[in-house]
Amino acid sequence: MINQQRLSEEFVRLAAINSPPLKESVIARYLTERLQRFGVEVRFDDAATSTGGEVGNLVATLPGTGKLTEPLLFSVHMDTVEPGGQVEPVLRDGVFYSAGDTVLGADDKAGIAELFEALDVVREQQIPHGPIEIVVTIAEEIGLVGAKHFDYSMVTAKRGYALDTEGVDLMVLQAPGANHLQIEIEGLASHAGMVPEQGVSAIQTAALAISQMRLGRIDHETTANIGQIEGGVARNIVPQHLSLVGEARSHDSQKLQEQTDHMLACFEEAAEQMSCTINGKRIRPEITANVSSDFPSMAVPEEAPVVTLAKTAAAAAGHDLKVRLGGGGSDANIFNANGIEMIILATGMTKVHTHDESVAVADMVHVSELLVEIIRQT
Repeated sequence: MINQQRLSEEFVRLAAINSPPLKESVIARYLTERLQRFGVEVRFDDAATSTGGEVGNLVATLPGTGKLTEPLLFSVHMDTVEPGGQVEPVLRDGVFYSAGDTVLGADDKAGIAELFEALDVVREQQIPHGPIEIVVTIAEEIGLVGAKHFDYSMVTAKRGYALDTEGVDLMVLQAPGANHLQIEIEGLASHAGMVPEQGVSAIQTAALAISQMRLGRIDHETTANIGQIEGGVARNIVPQHLSLVGEARSHDSQKLQEQTDHMLACFEEAAEQMSCTINGKRIRPEITANVSSDFPSMAVPEEAPVVTLAKTAAAAAGHDLKVRLGGGGSDANIFNANGIEMIILATGMTKVHTHDESVAVADMVHVSELLVEIIRQT
């Protein structure tokens, strides 16, 4: 049923197109031409204006053929992480890798290729189906930017699938919400060799806070991380300023708030411990914290129609579809928050966001089979 050669060639074409976040105009032109072969109109929203990107989110709708059912939405994203550039996909023993010092881009181009192959098979075999809506977002890899700026009035579907996670025969029904923490610490500069007691170190304040902080795996639902620190000007100057970026994630909104509050409290407690009197004046490091929601959590019940449809299709295809708890955010988080019940399906990709990223042709065939059955069952 699945044309393995066609699927492989499609993936190679997609992977070879450089498409970093907000610079997706070239791949958008290719996707437009490819989707128009199905006889559909391709439209773009105005997300390019609000994000500063080259192009907006892509929307295409395939009318139903012989079935009067509610539309079904498939979501993929057109951008890839860096380092991109001139990606050269190579096939070794049935598995695609990057030939150079770039990512392969299977995240998310494997999902796009699998969706296109499924649509080709549905057309060739004249499989009756309900209306299908396709959204290809921009800038997913830098914070789900495209989905956050998507014009949701352009789609009518209330259920769907995001093709965007590692593994095969896996679906993610729950994914955590995340808070982004931007911390600025202002101490007092002084000469580190001559009058260190005249300074208050922003770096030492941050180190003290982090040493008291719960980080990593907090529990089965919650994680936290300090991911970036920048500060200081010279080795012989007590550092006055430091910037720090971190995050907290949890499937439970109360735990997310508690972890976020804990991290902020650690900075305040460290500032208090670093306070001292200099030249008769009490000096306390100043903590400026900016907390923003990166993405909301998602939780689709196992009895939801979109889950039932996936299970029914998997059984028809002879697949054993299992549920996995998500640990990262995806466009599905944003779609769910906007009233579209969406789960995440695995696309076969592995070791994403690294030079060792790969995807097996057999796994892409496997996923395409599942997508054909999902469309058949609509």
